[in-house]
Amino acid sequence: MNILFIALGVAALVLGATWLVEGASSIAKRLGISTLTIGLTVVAFGTSAPELAVNIISAVGGNSDISLGNILGSNFFNTFIILGLAAIVKPVEVKSSTIKIEIPFFLLSSTILFVLCNNVFFDNSHANIITRSSGIILLLLFAVFMYYNFLTGKVNDNELEPDIKERNLWLSILMFIGGLGFLVGGGKLVVLGAVNIAEKLGVSQAVIGLTIVAAGTSLPELATSAIAAYRNKPDIAIGNVIGSNIFNILLVLGVTAGIKPIPLYENANIDLILNILAGVLMLLFAFTGKARKFDRREGILLVLVYIVFLTYQIISL
Repeated sequence: MNILFIALGVAALVLGATWLVEGASSIAKRLGISTLTIGLTVVAFGTSAPELAVNIISAVGGNSDISLGNILGSNFFNTFIILGLAAIVKPVEVKSSTIKIEIPFFLLSSTILFVLCNNVFFDNSHANIITRSSGIILLLLFAVFMYYNFLTGKVNDNELEPDIKERNLWLSILMFIGGLGFLVGGGKLVVLGAVNIAEKLGVSQAVIGLTIVAAGTSLPELATSAIAAYRNKPDIAIGNVIGSNIFNILLVLGVTAGIKPIPLYENANIDLILNILAGVLMLLFAFTGKARKFDRREGILLVLVYIVFLTYQIISL
């Protein structure tokens, strides 16, 4: 039943995110907002909406281990599985701006998150916790990232221009409200199932958040990358992955910590370091070889890293 709860919850999250994005995009288009602006805000937010819903509900409910575990696990799934599989199917070319700006910004965000999480070492605090002030710092960095996107954002042949349909106003409003409802309901089901499974298996909620919940909430990113591959634009995969990872760290954790401080779970620093390593690997792979691209060997290596990570989590049960 708990597995069913999570499955139904994930389905509701994906449906809710889709309706929310389509409804909000339609309303924005009727208001005369440009496709570029909608793509950089509403559509980009949509892939992180499931993580945000799960995190807010778990934090408010006192299940903070799921909050941090879900974000780190989602980033691992995005980088090692989605990007890895994309490179295995077809080598992924890396744009110059991605190497110079996006990947370093993800590395910076991951490093700052590590520092903010380790209050005991860096600030002589009594416990390691993501405080409300840390959440504000993350949100300020997110504002900088969004400002950069608006300055440099262009919809051209190398990008997936969002398909925005202008629907009836009342239908758009209903889709927006219904999407929010599905996100809340789906988030509650996922958190309920995850907490119950952790209790029955006698493991920490962080392990469930890092694996089952993270994979489920990463489905929108997987769908976006699959569509990009189908349209023969595999280079979109890396932009989707990096953008989602940055959204997860800065927006989702920033909002969550702003609502309720997030204490670190046991061995969280190992996962925080792995999150930094994910950015380092992307940067190294972009510079290896004759062309700036992720080839099949590097894709296989990314998938193997995730298999090792997953094996470690299973052994630690």
